[in-house]
Amino acid sequence: MTESSEPANEGHRPSSALREPAGDEPRVSSRPSDPRERAEGEDIIIVGAGIIGICAAAFLAEAGRNVTVIDRTGICEETSSGNAAALAFSDPLPLAHKGMLKKLPRWLMDPLGPLSIPPSYLTQLTPWLWRFFKAGNPRHFEASLNAQASLMRLAESEWAGLAERAGASSMISHNGAIDLYEGEGEFRASMPGWAAREKLGIPFEHVTGARLAELQPGLSPRFTHGTFQPTWKQVADPKLFGKAIWAYAERKGARFEQDTVTAIQLRNGRPLVWLKGAHQRFPSQVVVAAGAWSNVITAARLELFPLETERGYNTTLPPGAFDLKRQLTFVGHGFVVSPLSTGVRIGGAVELAGLKTPPNYARSKAMLEKAKQFLPGLKADGGSEWMGFRPSLPDSLPVIDRAKSSPDIFYAFGHGHLGLTQAAATGRLIRDLVMGQTPAIDLKPFSAQRF
Repeated sequence: MTESSEPANEGHRPSSALREPAGDEPRVSSRPSDPRERAEGEDIIIVGAGIIGICAAAFLAEAGRNVTVIDRTGICEETSSGNAAALAFSDPLPLAHKGMLKKLPRWLMDPLGPLSIPPSYLTQLTPWLWRFFKAGNPRHFEASLNAQASLMRLAESEWAGLAERAGASSMISHNGAIDLYEGEGEFRASMPGWAAREKLGIPFEHVTGARLAELQPGLSPRFTHGTFQPTWKQVADPKLFGKAIWAYAERKGARFEQDTVTAIQLRNGRPLVWLKGAHQRFPSQVVVAAGAWSNVITAARLELFPLETERGYNTTLPPGAFDLKRQLTFVGHGFVVSPLSTGVRIGGAVELAGLKTPPNYARSKAMLEKAKQFLPGLKADGGSEWMGFRPSLPDSLPVIDRAKSSPDIFYAFGHGHLGLTQAAATGRLIRDLVMGQTPAIDLKPFSAQRF
């Protein structure tokens, strides 16, 4: 969702350091004196300065590694700047198992509804959709749920530690969140998901009437039921929080360079990183954490993944737009309202339309109009619109692994809606892999080879 000070037309920039390589294979630069040219043996390059890359940098810098993060824009300037600010540790259900498959036909009938697929993109999207439907098979449910839950547990503990070390704990609120339902039928339809959480020991409280009004005054009476999740946490503003984590990584020795990575390949069995202008770098190891743009770099010389972009839209209203006590999810409408230190953020939904389709800000406007109905008294003027690219794999699990072609190239992408939530866990796991340590959890479900 969005940083309120960003111009609306800045929100849809690609969410990484990457661009498609143009033409033939990059030529070796004839300008070895350029400062971007480095000698063989440079330590670790992380491609992408979103929250995943930032956390990986922090953990590796803590371990004493010489880390350089490269991104085409800046630290937390793109997709990681505009999310809903949630640390959603109590939400381990894979997307394919959240009742989405049943809702799909109805949602697709509304071009401004919770899920949209432009007709022009449907043919290209069909292989991903097929994998998504397969991932929703009940036979895969327990394995996917347990894998996601293990990553969530690790994320909760690692975020507590990393935020404390970075001096950013005060930027995390512990107010929980509420899922909201219109009527008994919608509430009852959510029961299988809560039963799965209960088996995992995740606390929640179903609420109605006075208790619901106590948790969030001012709701429209159309929302008759809610479920309160007390362990749900939220950061004050995702962009500012990410920059605070980066400041810590920088104090530990990590460096940032603004540049565009165009390709990664192997030369004599070692990683070679190409930058814009045919400049080359020879790091000892590379971490690809480029979000939705990771496939641009892996498909060319390494591996191809079924990585799609769940484009999310939002509007961030000025502070004071509504007295919001905690994050609210309007379950039947597929969007959330989040209280930030920088305003009130209204957004979410899914648009499967790739990286090149122009933004459709009618989607953010539609959510804002609904929010005005759902939260009577909402001051809806003065907002800033935004669109970002969520990197999504069909089984809702990220790739956290070594590359098949090289033990010195690592993947950390595909977190979908949960990039901020799972970033500290991913950073810890990448550190484990890079340092040759036993990973904190079983990484088989997150294997790059599972597709």
